[in-house]
Amino acid sequence: MADRTIQGGDGDGGVDVIRTFPFPVELSVCGVGMQVGPMGAGRTWHADAPLHRVHRIDFHVVMLFDDGPVRHMIDFAEYEASAGDVLWIRPGQVHRFPNASEYRGTVLTMQPGFLPRATVEATGLYRYDLPPLLRPDDAQLAALRSALTQLRYEYEDTTTLPLSLHTAVLRHSLTAFLLRLAHLAASSAQAAQGQSDTTFTLFRDAVEKHFATNHSVSAYADSLGYSRRTLVRAVRAATGETPKGFIDKRVVLEAKRLLAHTDLPIGRVGAAVGFPDAANFSKFFQQHTDMTPAAFRAEMH
Repeated sequence: MADRTIQGGDGDGGVDVIRTFPFPVELSVCGVGMQVGPMGAGRTWHADAPLHRVHRIDFHVVMLFDDGPVRHMIDFAEYEASAGDVLWIRPGQVHRFPNASEYRGTVLTMQPGFLPRATVEATGLYRYDLPPLLRPDDAQLAALRSALTQLRYEYEDTTTLPLSLHTAVLRHSLTAFLLRLAHLAASSAQAAQGQSDTTFTLFRDAVEKHFATNHSVSAYADSLGYSRRTLVRAVRAATGETPKGFIDKRVVLEAKRLLAHTDLPIGRVGAAVGFPDAANFSKFFQQHTDMTPAAFRAEMH
């Protein structure tokens, strides 16, 4: 299939794994690490990228809609975006365009590493706990459109400045837009609460890095230098759930991704998310989804 790549197994032949489409540098003006332009049927990430099928990308996508409604699936959740709404898809998330020709508005894509680390942290580029769908009010929308229009102007203006300065101006203009977007994302009570809690932020980042091998709340608490009680209190305040529930939710999400979009045997899926024993993985998955891994895979195909 065009959206998969074959990778050798452990002596038992090749198995399909999720193919992650990289940022299409060759399609960018002057080969810079970002793109901005109109949405529509002609846009693609890659010559083989199946936009109408579920796929994964390794870069950021921000879509500001001029029309709607449009339904867009991100990590197994359906979001309905209308005119004035914003969808922010982060690297590693799986998603699908049901009909790309129905999309109207402006799309911004960013390559990881295009912006300096301080900007990445200030703009919350990897806040996977935030919802992808954002609904700015009139003032916020006007500011976002203005910043995006300026960014697009700078992106398309390749004659005024030499490439090094052109790229520097793009980074500054992109930062201005993203700071506004980050403020919008953090304006909800839950987002603001989570962002202000350093303990939860550190825990969330640690889980994102290690969920495939570490499911222990105590181990995370020890590695971060907090007591288990402190960690429980911080995670509950930020998310309303326990640290164990937060970890399990992330494990289940990755398992769903692998079951739905690869042909890996169920035992290999379990091993990939930290369950060497297939029976334990099946029990865990069924407890959290009310479905066996096999039944979930069958439903998705």
